[in-house]
Amino acid sequence: MTADTSTARATELPPLPTPEARAPRLATLWYQHRIFLAVVVLPTLLAALYYFAIAADQYESEARFVGRSTQSLLPQGANGLGQMLGLAGVLNDAQAQSFSVGDYLGSHDAVAALHDKVDLVSLFRRPEADIVSRLWWVEPSPETLLRFYRRQVTVAFSQDTGITTLRVHAFRPADAQALASWLLTLSESRVNAFNQRAVEDAVRVATAELKEAESQVIDAQRSLTAFRLQQRDIDPEKTGAGQLTLVGRLEEALAQARAQLSAMQATVNSDSPQVVALRDRVVGLERQLSAQNARMTDAQGTAPRMADYQRLQMKLDFAAKRYAGVATALETARENALKQQLYIVRVVEPNLPVRALYPRSLLIVTSVFASLLVAYGIGWLIVAGVREHAA
Repeated sequence: MTADTSTARATELPPLPTPEARAPRLATLWYQHRIFLAVVVLPTLLAALYYFAIAADQYESEARFVGRSTQSLLPQGANGLGQMLGLAGVLNDAQAQSFSVGDYLGSHDAVAALHDKVDLVSLFRRPEADIVSRLWWVEPSPETLLRFYRRQVTVAFSQDTGITTLRVHAFRPADAQALASWLLTLSESRVNAFNQRAVEDAVRVATAELKEAESQVIDAQRSLTAFRLQQRDIDPEKTGAGQLTLVGRLEEALAQARAQLSAMQATVNSDSPQVVALRDRVVGLERQLSAQNARMTDAQGTAPRMADYQRLQMKLDFAAKRYAGVATALETARENALKQQLYIVRVVEPNLPVRALYPRSLLIVTSVFASLLVAYGIGWLIVAGVREHAA
């Protein structure tokens, strides 16, 4: 045997194992790593199979809106500190309303209102949707529909910018855009309802007071009219003023007649016809004056009637002033409520998606693998520590 032949035999590769020989080695390898394969590899392969081969594409339509108030449009020349404090309150109200709108979009009320306009069940059960990601029930309960709806619709509010972001997932691009548009419309309707309720709450008390003041004015007018009809006197004050004028004239005429009588008695005989006539005139004026005074001071006379009339007139004037004040307060309350009204400003309109963004298959499968690998590693360390401690 030559040296070359010996070298060739020495460098010959060992023969490949036959399938019958490989089977025990694979079984041994599987047995040794069975836990790793069952915990990490197999779930990762199943996840990859679903997300890369079965999972249906989902399209996302995004819209953004912000809540604004009419008081946010303040003049720049306003008082600095007062403007800042007032504007802070307005912004807080706008943020609170934005939170309320976001909560509404994820509520039963939004689903019910949306279901009246869009067939949500058909939209969530499109033929292209896979069996895992689609809505399973043809006639789902309200709770089931709401739970699936919240998977497809997300609302996020940014406290830094005050912008609310609405994201809608659907199995068709047009469905995602239409659903986002309807949700924006519902948001605007909800804010309008908030505004209407705020105006009603602001003017409710003033409106009740205005009705009460109006009733008092009507009662006072009726009482004054009844008094005028009973006394057959439209304006007792003017009547009393006329009677006072008459009394004044009578007193003046009586004083003149008495002066003339005194002067005439000093020069003329008391039985003279002139003296007698003048004396009779004095007596007549005294009787007229006494009768007129009695008419004014009698229980049914002018003075009591004037007192009653003034009381009724004062009551009417007070009711009229109160009515005017309440009417002004009502108008002021309505104006303030209108100034504080909020409205939705669409920052970004719902877009028509072109490419499916979900599911993010590679990211999900990688996350599944990494999570299972970490869990397996932690479990292996725990088991190894227990074995070492037991040994």
